Amino acid sequence: MMSELHLLGPPCILKGDGQRVSVRGHKAWGLLAYLALRSSAASRSHLAALLFADAEDPLAALRWNLCELRRALGDGTLRGDPLVLPREVLSGVDLDVLAQGRWQEGLGLPGLGGELLEGQHFSGCAAFQVWLDGQRRHAGALTSALLREASLAKLAAGNASDAVAVARRLLVLDPLDENAHVLLVRCLGAAGDGIEAARQAAACRKLLQQELGVTPGAALDEALATATAMPTHAAVAGRGAVRALLEAGEAALRAGAVDAGLQCLRRAIADADALCDPLLRKRARVALGGALVHSARGRDEEGAAALHESLGIAHDAGADIDAAACRELGYVEFLAGRYERALAWLTRADPLAGADPAERARIATVRGAVLSDQGHYRAALTQLHRAADLARQVGELRQSLYADSMIGRVLLLTGELEVAAPLLERTVNEARQSWTAFLPWPESLAAELDLQQGKVASAAERFGQAFALGCQLGDPCWEGLAGRGLARVAVARSQHDLARELLLDALRRCSRVPDSYLWGRVYTLDTLCELEASQGSAGADGHIDEMLQLAQRSGMHELTVRAHLHSAMRGRGAALAVAMELAKDVDNPALHRVVDAKALRLSS
Repeated sequence: MMSELHLLGPPCILKGDGQRVSVRGHKAWGLLAYLALRSSAASRSHLAALLFADAEDPLAALRWNLCELRRALGDGTLRGDPLVLPREVLSGVDLDVLAQGRWQEGLGLPGLGGELLEGQHFSGCAAFQVWLDGQRRHAGALTSALLREASLAKLAAGNASDAVAVARRLLVLDPLDENAHVLLVRCLGAAGDGIEAARQAAACRKLLQQELGVTPGAALDEALATATAMPTHAAVAGRGAVRALLEAGEAALRAGAVDAGLQCLRRAIADADALCDPLLRKRARVALGGALVHSARGRDEEGAAALHESLGIAHDAGADIDAAACRELGYVEFLAGRYERALAWLTRADPLAGADPAERARIATVRGAVLSDQGHYRAALTQLHRAADLARQVGELRQSLYADSMIGRVLLLTGELEVAAPLLERTVNEARQSWTAFLPWPESLAAELDLQQGKVASAAERFGQAFALGCQLGDPCWEGLAGRGLARVAVARSQHDLARELLLDALRRCSRVPDSYLWGRVYTLDTLCELEASQGSAGADGHIDEMLQLAQRSGMHELTVRAHLHSAMRGRGAALAVAMELAKDVDNPALHRVVDAKALRLSS
């Protein structure tokens, strides 16, 4: 009989008939969680050292705990060396539902909102405790992502009161998450409780100012005003007029006239609703949602709400529109570092896209970017090359540019500089000719390549150009990443104080809106931590902790390893051992060389 494994809240194993199976000893639970959440097999010697080093006979202690787990799961499991937990003996694992399942399933999990292995402590197993702390952060982020998705879906379906209840649960998990406050305010407004929405907005401003010293962005005020943001004009006549509004809005956005474009798209939604045309209603909402995500800074939450609304409008002929909506929702999750939910949306988009090569290219591009952020570089390259080829087949120049730039980033991160150089040079030239708003991204990547090849003057010029254009465009991501590059140039010139000032400024820039690109922020933190650790700066520990928490919560595997390495350089206990173990699951030879060099330095 297959079993369900529940690791959130107080852990338990449930048989198919609902009977709860007892497991003796907290280390047996720790062992089970480690094997269940690990992507590869683990040797017995590694597990014995990780959990039972304080035992008189660590391998014997491991055997006893394995015997206990076999009693609970079935006698045929957990044998041999190395050990792996076969998923076929389990009917489900609650964390798998959080990562890959629909929100409807996730809301029914008994331990939702609880801590991973709640109540279990492993103070005598330093390396395991460090690993568990990271997994707990990641589980908490998965829970938050699912609650956010559920609240948006209920809001889109018109169940505003249920959406409010879920949004409140989300806010309890992370009271300092500005996006969670914005979502709750939006839900309260949709539920007709404007007074409570205003109170919640005021409470958000007070809390963020007191705790973080920051003022919420414009998204909070816009959430309050959402109900009045729709046009009040009389409906235009006919479907052709609505299509014209959509085309006019999209053209305005391509020309950089964001406010005018958004107004056209909002009018299109109102007119499509008045006409009761489901296809137009879906298309208008996807157009607005995509525009808010890609063109309007700080409005991803509003964009996601529009995309969820589109999915809630049924029509047999709307599969291509639904594919675009799912892909855009995956992109929102990608930017926020909610990678498992991003991949779940992209998996949902795949069959809806059918044989359309342009949509398949867009889906593959986002999937490749997600895998790259996570540190799954070989899989990322497979997706990105596929995306670039499909985009070129149908003449989608901007899509192929985006995919090529992401390929260049992977090559840069993995030390394939000679292969990256011509690709990035071509991407920069093509972006300069046809997509100025995108240029700072490949320009910064090409500048980083110059810097790694010792061309400091060229790197400085390119980073400076990318930074200036990013500021002109008002794009937090481009400003932050180019600012990080300018700091790297300062380090190369031994201007360490200037480098630290530039990095702190870059962090402020790339974090000034709540929906900026999280990977860029953590990538910038990595450079700051490296500098501060090498200089013995007073703020190093705080920035290392921030980097580690963000990387662990989102599942940025390489950057998690790098954060542990910074911790090790500051003399923190088991950080090096954890970094060395986690690095084994990152397919990046450049990272492995860094880990080996740090280990050698710390052992000397």
